[in-house]
Amino acid sequence: MNGASSPRLAEIASVLANEARATMMLELLDGRAWTATELAKAAGVSRPSTTEHLHRLVQMGLLGETHQGRHRYVRIEDPAIAEAIESLAALSGRVRPAKPSLRAQNVDRALREARTCYRHLAGRLGVALSGGMRRLGYVDAQWNLTGSGREWLTSLGIELPSSTRRPLLRPCLDWTERRDHLAGVAAEQMLVAFQDRHWIDRSTTSRAVHLTAAGHDALSAVLADADADAA
Repeated sequence: MNGASSPRLAEIASVLANEARATMMLELLDGRAWTATELAKAAGVSRPSTTEHLHRLVQMGLLGETHQGRHRYVRIEDPAIAEAIESLAALSGRVRPAKPSLRAQNVDRALREARTCYRHLAGRLGVALSGGMRRLGYVDAQWNLTGSGREWLTSLGIELPSSTRRPLLRPCLDWTERRDHLAGVAAEQMLVAFQDRHWIDRSTTSRAVHLTAAGHDALSAVLADADADAA
């Protein structure tokens, strides 16, 4: 080192280089606030160990925390951190297989089919949505939202901000599909709109979401190729 200032990259890497903490960060990609007890169960570690892990994650600025009564909640508050975690997951050359139990296999299947990636859709549904929007000309080759794309979003009741420091759309490599799904402000608004219209149901116990019959009908033109692939 030449003594110049530099990011605390090694420290952040060391915090994430722990199986329990990495599992907690992946679980928190659902965008919701979790208690230490919930994360202890998800990571398979004791409550005291979880408290220590969360202290390190909060101390490094990777998580924010709030207190409500006797309960302490943590969540990923910065979209950039969620993007970094998802990108690191996608960079992994290997995926740990799900446990052989029926419950674990069902959860894994649901997550691969459709899940939230922080505040946008991922999994096969997210990738299919991305591909359909590009095929229909709603998103161009540079991942910009086109005029017809804006019109389609407006028809869904989505009002995009006139200016934003974050991109309206950007590609996000899906770690299960190894293809891009959509992230960014517009993708986040789509997730909210789909939930409000009951086009997707969100699991109460995991990041998994389910495309409803109404959602399938409403998005049939966008998901047409995905249906053909599944046939």
